[in-house]
Amino acid sequence: MHTIPLGHTDVAVSRLALGCMLMGTSTDEADSFAMLDRYLAAGGTFLDTADCYAWWPGPGFTGGESESLLGRWFARTGRRDEVFLATKGSAWVADPDAARAETLTDEEKYAGAGADTLRRALDGSLRRLGVDHVDLYYVHVDDRRTPLEETLEALAGLVAAGKTRYLGWSNVPTWRLERIRQLCDRYGWPAPVALQQEHTYLRRRPGDANLSIVDSQQLAYLRAHEDLTLVAYSPILKGVYDDVHKQRDLAQMRSYRGADTDARLAAVAKIAAELGVSGSVLVLAWVLHQRSPRRVALIGPRTPAQFDELMSASDLRLDDDVLRALDAAGA
Repeated sequence: MHTIPLGHTDVAVSRLALGCMLMGTSTDEADSFAMLDRYLAAGGTFLDTADCYAWWPGPGFTGGESESLLGRWFARTGRRDEVFLATKGSAWVADPDAARAETLTDEEKYAGAGADTLRRALDGSLRRLGVDHVDLYYVHVDDRRTPLEETLEALAGLVAAGKTRYLGWSNVPTWRLERIRQLCDRYGWPAPVALQQEHTYLRRRPGDANLSIVDSQQLAYLRAHEDLTLVAYSPILKGVYDDVHKQRDLAQMRSYRGADTDARLAAVAKIAAELGVSGSVLVLAWVLHQRSPRRVALIGPRTPAQFDELMSASDLRLDDDVLRALDAAGA
C-alpha cells in the first residue's frame, strides 16, 4: 500500500483510505470487521468516519453507528495504534426522521461548528470509538452561522488537550479555506492539514453551485499549498462509471451533466474495456496516479466483494498513453 505525507506533518498515510460510513448500518458487523481486517492486512492504515454516520439508511438509525462499530473492532483486535483514525463533527443530526423526510434546511438539520458543540461532539466520538484521541478531526460541514474565530479557537483547544493530533475541513469553498488559514496564521492556531472534498474523474459542470466538489481553482490552490492534502471522497460516484442507469438517474450527476461528462464517460468505458477492468477501478487508479496536488482516494465499499474490487486499483498501473488519453478526454 503506497503512502503519501499528510501535509507538512511527519505522518505518512495510505493513498487509499477506507471510509467506514456504512459500517454498522447498511453493512453488518461481520462484513465490516472482515473489510477492516483485510484493509490492514493489505497494508492500509487510514480509517475515516464521522459522528453522523449513518442516520439516513432508515428508521432506527440515529448516527454514531459507524464510530461504535469501530470501537468494538478496536476492543476486539487491539489495533488502534496501527491506524491513522479520522472522524468529523458539525454534521450531527438531532432529528433523523425530519432529516430523512427532507423537511429541514441545512441550518436546521446540522449541529454546526460552535465551540461547545464541537467539544461535546468530539467527546461523544471518543466515547463511541473507545479511544482517548483521534489522529485527524474534521469540520464536516462549513458553518457560516458561527464566527470562524470561535470554531478555530475551539479546535485549537481540542489539539492542546490531546484529543486530536491534526485538523481538517470538508465541504468548503476555496475562499473560506483561505480565510481559515489566514486566521490560523494570525492567532497561532493549528491550521488544517487535510481537505476532504468530493473529487472524481468527471469535472463539475460550469455554473454549478455545489461547493463540495473540487474545481480547477481549488486544485490550483492545493498545488500552491502543499501543507494541505486533498482527501477525495466519492471518487467513483457510487459506481456511476459502470451503470448507465446511475449515469442518468443518480442525484449527484446533476453537478456533472453535459457534453464534457459524456465524453469522459465514453473514454472511461473504452479504456476500461481495453484493460479488462471496471470503470470504477480505472477511475480510482487514475486518482491514485495524480501527483499535483497529492491526494488520497477514499473508498466506502458496502460489501467485502466491493472492497476487494476497489482495492485492486492500488495495483493497477496506468501507462503514460492511458493517462494522456484520460486527461485529454472532454468537450
